[in-house]
Formats: sequence, C-alpha cells, structure tokens
Amino acid sequence: MRILIVEDDPMMQLGLEQSLSSQPGMTVVGRADDGYLAVEAALKLKPDVIVMDIGLPRLDGIAATQQIKTALPEVRVVMLTSHTTENEVIGALSSGADAYCVKGTSVDRLLTAIAAAQEGASYLDPQVARRVMDHLKSPAPNEESVTVGQLSQRELEVLKLMVEGHSNPEIAAALYLSPNTVKTHVRGIMNKLAVDDRVQAAVVALRAGLV
Repeated sequence: MRILIVEDDPMMQLGLEQSLSSQPGMTVVGRADDGYLAVEAALKLKPDVIVMDIGLPRLDGIAATQQIKTALPEVRVVMLTSHTTENEVIGALSSGADAYCVKGTSVDRLLTAIAAAQEGASYLDPQVARRVMDHLKSPAPNEESVTVGQLSQRELEVLKLMVEGHSNPEIAAALYLSPNTVKTHVRGIMNKLAVDDRVQAAVVALRAGLV
C-alpha cells in the first residue's frame, strides 16, 4: 500500500511516517505540508491512500481532498485531524474523504481506518460518529419513510456497529460472523436505505432513528 502523508506539523509528519513505514505492506511514498503541494504530490505519485490533515496552509485539507478526488477518484483519503466540529466533519465527508480519524487516536485505530478506506469502505472515528449523531437527531423529510421493519435484526446489529465506526473485520468478530457475511449484510443495508456508502448509511440511520 503506497501512502502519501499530508501534515504541516513536522513532528507529527515524522511520527506518522515512522509509524506507517514500520507496518508490513505499507510504504510512505511522499510527504506534503500544505494543500497545494498535496494536490501536486497526489497527481505525481498516485498513492493508494492519503492521510490528510484539515488545517493546512494555503489550501485546506477539505479543498485539497475535493481536487484530488475529482482528478483521482480511486485514491482513498483518510482525514487525520484535530478538527471535529460538525461543519468540518460533514465538509470533509462531502469532499470525498473515505475515513475520518481524530488526532490522538491509537495507531491501531488509524490502521483500521486506512484498511477500511483501502477496501472501499468508509470509516468514522467513534468521537466523530457521536458528534454526527448528536447533530443529526431530526429526520430529514425524505428519510421519514425509512423504518426499522425494512431491516432484519441482524442487519440492525451490523448497522449499529457501522454507525459506531467499526470496520467489517471488527463487525465480523463482534457478531461471530465471517467477513463475507458481513459484506453481504452491508450491501443489503445500503440497498434498503438507498445509499451508496457506509457514511451515507450511518447518516440515514441516525436521522431516521434506526439505531
């Protein structure tokens, strides 16, 4: 897995590079310390995953992610930031970010987010998921028709763990299911909720009060 690190704090950047480079199968192919350089590096290096901060000089991480995703939609972006307001979280996810982690999280949780993004899934740090949950208590008009009855009991269990930010392997372990069975349930949930990814499924579930 080829990783680009975008972080303007030199010590944080170095720490990330050391932590990720030490993982089997991971190679840090580049670093950037502002949004414009991040876009240039992504276009040149075409990494598999970008670990991106939001509070960057010149061009912030949300705008940089949007530009990168427009040019390279296959590149996965994992936000790793101290920014956790609802506007910043929603803005980052709307820009195309595949995962959202809060700085200070464990290396294991960051690796889980990177793995989820690489698999094409979405990941929300539990702190962020809680903030989104608190912000989205009122159902939107087009989501009022979504009911618990549309989902099986097992699908509701899977959905709850998705909302809490767990990856497919974590859900499989928690529910004593195979990873393929979890993938099948996730696909079924997204079909029934008429959404395209896990983040959208979590938002619909929270707004509709399914979990």
